[in-house]
Amino acid sequence: MGEKNAAAAGDITEARFQDTAYSYTLSLIQGKHKMAIPYCLMEYEPVRFNEMRRYLGGIADKTLSANLKELERDGLVARREYPQIPPRVEYSLTSLGDSLMVVLDGLCVWGAEHMPRR
Repeated sequence: MGEKNAAAAGDITEARFQDTAYSYTLSLIQGKHKMAIPYCLMEYEPVRFNEMRRYLGGIADKTLSANLKELERDGLVARREYPQIPPRVEYSLTSLGDSLMVVLDGLCVWGAEHMPRR
């Protein structure tokens, strides 16, 4: 099996992990909270900033804001600002973010099957 897979995969001397689709996907969701944010939005969207902060627990405003901006920049999260006082901002998944939830849902299924019973 090892020889067959190595031949099919090609020569590792020219391969670079950062050039793989797997690396790209990880770059979008790496970090302590970046997978939890889309999960929260999948379950409860739309979600306001303070609601998400409470849901995640123990996350600094600056960290949450930076993570949301990165997810928005990467096209996974949409930000909608309402022109009112006080300002109201809601976050939701984009269609691209929604498509990623299929992958993240697989992690949930795996966790449910393997999580130690308490």
